[in-house]
Amino acid sequence: MQLDDTDRRLLAVLLEDARISQRGLAQRIGVAQGTITNRLRRLEELGVIKGYTVLLEPESIGWTMTVITGLRIEKGSMINVQQNIAADPRVFAVYDVTGDYDSMVLARVQSRKDLDDLTKTVFTLKGVQRSFTQVVLNTVKELSLIHISEPTRLRRISYAVFCLK
Repeated sequence: MQLDDTDRRLLAVLLEDARISQRGLAQRIGVAQGTITNRLRRLEELGVIKGYTVLLEPESIGWTMTVITGLRIEKGSMINVQQNIAADPRVFAVYDVTGDYDSMVLARVQSRKDLDDLTKTVFTLKGVQRSFTQVVLNTVKELSLIHISEPTRLRRISYAVFCLK
C-alpha cells in the first residue's frame, strides 16, 4: 500500500502521542477532522494500524530476564512447533530465520527458576531437535520499529511500533 504525505504525517503524529484526539490530529496536520476520521478508518481496515496499545517497562512488572533462543526443528514440524511455542505467555516473538537455526524465540521470564521451566517445558517440545539459549545481560535498545517515509526519499524519519503479542 502506498502512503501519501497526509497518511505519513498522521502516523508520525500518532506515534508521538497515540492518545491525541482527532481534533488535535486535524489541527497538527492541517486537515479537516472528517479527513482524519476517514484516514484512520481506512488505515485500520487495511491493517496499517493494527491497534493502539500501552508500552510497559517489563522489569517494573516482574519480567526481569530476557532470553534469546535459537531452535533447530525437525523437517515438517516447523509450523506446529512455532505455534505451540508462540502460545506460551512468556514468549513475545518467534521468527523463521536463516543460518544455523530454523527459528529464533524471544521471551521474558521472571526468575532463573522460570527460565529453567521455559527451557524444560517449551524448548523441548516434540519436534525441537536442539535449542541454544542466551540470557540478555543489558538492553541497549529495544523497539520494534519501521520508518514512515516517502518511497523515494527520506524527509523526516518517523517510527511505528509493532505490537508484540
